[in-house]
Amino acid sequence: MLELNETYHGDCLEVMDKLIKQGIKVDAIITSPPYDNLKDYNKTLNWSFNIFKNIANKVFEIVKDGGIVVWIVNDKTNKGSESGSSFKQVLYFKEIGFNIHDTMIWHKPNSFNFGSNNCYKQSFEYMFILSKGKPKTLNLIKDSPAKMAGKELKGARKHKNGDRDEVPNFICSKFKKRDNVWDINVQSKNNGHTAVFPIQLALDHVSSWSNENDIVLDPFMGSGTTGVACKTLSRNFIGIELDKDYFEIAKERIESHNVQKRLI
Repeated sequence: MLELNETYHGDCLEVMDKLIKQGIKVDAIITSPPYDNLKDYNKTLNWSFNIFKNIANKVFEIVKDGGIVVWIVNDKTNKGSESGSSFKQVLYFKEIGFNIHDTMIWHKPNSFNFGSNNCYKQSFEYMFILSKGKPKTLNLIKDSPAKMAGKELKGARKHKNGDRDEVPNFICSKFKKRDNVWDINVQSKNNGHTAVFPIQLALDHVSSWSNENDIVLDPFMGSGTTGVACKTLSRNFIGIELDKDYFEIAKERIESHNVQKRLI
């Protein structure tokens, strides 16, 4: 019997298949898969577009209707041309039934000067928000100050044909929803992993797309940052990691939160 708030060492395809056979589905997946073999992850990486497609199909199967997948990716540049893998992946997700709910950008203000000297500084990654049908959970972060805060504004509803309906006036809130470009610094402490998530990035996605007691899965767990965010925000977490060293790091980080395990 598999457990919530547990990490699993192994191939994510095999572990997800076991979860599905147990009747387990998840409310959200928040993860960052390998990037075009840019890193060898202790030489455990075996990655190709065909492997990705198998994983994408399994992801679609394990996510509940209304669930969200946050897929954070980037592209390799080879001989002056970016691979376009990010776009190939997201279009395949759409082909198998996901909606592309949003295309977000993680901008890294403190990023190093990666990339070709013939291009502008590479300072962002794509964050594709995929939904299986209409999203059942939208806790959009509102932390951008509104220019018209506190003022009464005229209410109106505009239709496709140009007609407008009058609706009651409203008082503008103090904050408006955040833009879909997030400025979050690269993590300074790598927790023993070559490509660690910033904890703020994980916290913001977990809070945006899930509710307390929901089940969040990270099939490429790395150093376990998504799991730490889930514990902080009272979500149940399932993490999968193929590399043994990273698995041990993640397991220790997550278990240090001392969250009581519950049988599924």
